[in-house]
Amino acid sequence: MHIHYPAGRSALAVTLYELFNPIPLGFFVAAWIFDILYIKTYELMWTHAASWLIAIGLIIAIIPRLINLVQVWVGQRYPQTSAIKVHFWLNLVAILLAIINAFVHSRDAWAVVPTGAILSTLVVILLLLGNVQFALRQRIA
Repeated sequence: MHIHYPAGRSALAVTLYELFNPIPLGFFVAAWIFDILYIKTYELMWTHAASWLIAIGLIIAIIPRLINLVQVWVGQRYPQTSAIKVHFWLNLVAILLAIINAFVHSRDAWAVVPTGAILSTLVVILLLLGNVQFALRQRIA
């Protein structure tokens, strides 16, 4: 996706943001799939793998959110309903739910179901919704 960034944005920050922003979505989708597989098979490997994927996804999600925080909220002035701010808030809520999900996945495997799968589903939906609305609204602008 080709996005026109306003002048004054750091090329390094934009590069790091675009590089790291899609990675957590992949980890969270994989964790969601592993949660579904655990519900179907009750094989402990799936819930352990999901907990690792959530933890790694959260660590990687820090970088683009910090860049987004500085560039959107400190730098340029955007309208409250701009695509980039909605994208930021949806991602932030998804990350907060993923943190709760990481704590849920730290419990015994039987205690993860169904809360872990529900939280994983909500995280994936919020991230996808944020990305889709951002892409569609940027296309129009």
